[in-house]
Amino acid sequence: MAEAPPALRILLHQHQKDRVPLHISSHADIDRITEMFESAILQRGPPADFALQIVQDAIKPQRRTVLVLDENQLLENALRTLLRKLVSSAVQSGEHIMQYGQSIDDKENAQGQIPRLLDILLYLCEGGHVEGGMIFQLLEDLTEISTMRDCKEVFGYIESKQDILGKQELFMRGKLVMLRTCNQLLRRLSKANDVVFCGRILMFLAHFFPLSERSAVNIKGVFNTSNETKYEKDAPDGISIDFNFYKTFWSLQEHFSNPAFTTVTPIKWHKFKSNLMVVLDTFEAQPLSEDDGNANNLEEEEAASFSIKYLTSSKLMGLELKDPSFRRHILIQCLILFDYLKAPGKNDKDGPPESMKEEINSCESRVKKLLEMIPPRGKEFLHAIEHILERERNWVWWKRDGCHPFEKQPSENKTGHDRARKRHLYFVSEPHVVVIYSRPRWRLGNKELSNLWKWADQNPNALMDSHRVRTPSLTEYWKPLAEDMDVSAGIEAEYHHKNNRVYCWKGLRFSARHDLEGFSRNIQFTDNGIEGVVPPELLPAGVRSKYHNKPSEKSKRAKKEEESKETTPQGEDNQTTSTATHIDSGAINAEAELVDFTTPMDADADTVADNNSHSDDPTPDDAQKMSPETDLGQEADAEAGITDGDIDPEAEM
Repeated sequence: MAEAPPALRILLHQHQKDRVPLHISSHADIDRITEMFESAILQRGPPADFALQIVQDAIKPQRRTVLVLDENQLLENALRTLLRKLVSSAVQSGEHIMQYGQSIDDKENAQGQIPRLLDILLYLCEGGHVEGGMIFQLLEDLTEISTMRDCKEVFGYIESKQDILGKQELFMRGKLVMLRTCNQLLRRLSKANDVVFCGRILMFLAHFFPLSERSAVNIKGVFNTSNETKYEKDAPDGISIDFNFYKTFWSLQEHFSNPAFTTVTPIKWHKFKSNLMVVLDTFEAQPLSEDDGNANNLEEEEAASFSIKYLTSSKLMGLELKDPSFRRHILIQCLILFDYLKAPGKNDKDGPPESMKEEINSCESRVKKLLEMIPPRGKEFLHAIEHILERERNWVWWKRDGCHPFEKQPSENKTGHDRARKRHLYFVSEPHVVVIYSRPRWRLGNKELSNLWKWADQNPNALMDSHRVRTPSLTEYWKPLAEDMDVSAGIEAEYHHKNNRVYCWKGLRFSARHDLEGFSRNIQFTDNGIEGVVPPELLPAGVRSKYHNKPSEKSKRAKKEEESKETTPQGEDNQTTSTATHIDSGAINAEAELVDFTTPMDADADTVADNNSHSDDPTPDDAQKMSPETDLGQEADAEAGITDGDIDPEAEM
């Protein structure tokens, strides 16, 4: 809001006893104020430099910066008189009223006298020095006494000052006057020749008024029944089309112009449905080709600055049926009518009956199919129409719920010191200051997140809900993998749980958390990867013997390694040799040969012979046949993250 210079405010606040209240009905006072403002609009510089001084000299307000009711009325009468005088002078000179009095030498920077007067008054209204609705009253007078050519320039001025006029202190004082002004302009304009100007006015109203403004909502749902479509009732001579179809086709406009007329009685609905079926059958029997769509250039038609009002002559019926735009026009009207019939009323019971809903849905699907078939770009056009109708349905639901405001006031950015002061209560007790902490508030960005954070405290029963997320038991977690390990279950390898890395990783962490020592021993000594970690009680007998009963070679080597740490080096050599000679005959061993070939040369010959006599080492041919299985075993160890080098470094040596 604009602020007045301190010196002027002091002058307006001063109380002078010699001032006498003016008589409002004096024509001499109105003429005097008019002359003072007429000379003021010729001054250069911003209105803030001289506007308040003019008000002080002309009105002489008593002891207040804001004018009282009588003083505002006096100033408004004087300014409206001056405005009519300037418009009359502009008309006599033949100039545009918004350019009257503009300097010829400096057209870019200079303003006309009427825009200058409006700027001065807008400054006074914005600063709260005069009544805020005064500027709206002058704009209404200006549009009423101007031609439509000049009204475009006047409305351009209104659009340029939209941000100032839309401020809350001004908007609440003049919103009804501005709405009345725009509606009067729309009534004067031609809907066929002034489409662009009408669109500017509607766009201004949409931006100027908030979305929750009830004055533009049409709560009652009143229809414009004055737009009547007239067509021929009797068949003319020499007509080349089916006149019955002609009357049936144009009779649909009676239902489109007033949809409530269709739902008065079931007879009205059945009549509309039968007529619509005749039209849809004709459209389906005479489909349009791509050549028809190219012949009627819809892009140029949509870009034209006029609205279409189709002629209803029976002689044009054949040509109109070949026009894609004409067909789309009729089918879109059908979709709008269907949306109205399906829209809910004030109560859920006010909607159409179920039988009528089924008929509407069947007709609607048929209309959409025809729209999709009309060239060019039928699918894209149908998608755009469906999007528009969806937004219209949301608008209807919003009106039904009472037009709740959408706008939310932005939260103020406050400093940390201000926040701390609000969180604490201070009690001063000399000579100490006692600080009592109030209940803490959760600040998580907005009100919704804070409420979500407090939800658990406000609903303690939710914490005891059995469906709440909880940590399963160890056997419950490994049960899916145990079921996959059972061959009789027939689980395909592609869907096996062991291929889910996240599941395996969580399971390893879960097992380690329950029994770290047993988990470490199991994961290090197993040859079966992640499947060896599954608890044996979950596995069937046949599967359990495969993964848990038979001791693995690596587990034996690891046990021997622990025992060798307590013996002498001589015992370590014997232990290494003994490990190689006592391997289970059913196990796959490619390292037994390595132990035989790496036997120390100074070892006892009898010992070596005894070892060779008790070993069941395969022949070279058998070892070659078994090598693929050995490779598979090594790949399984590598997948489980276990290598021989990490487990038994002494055996590799």
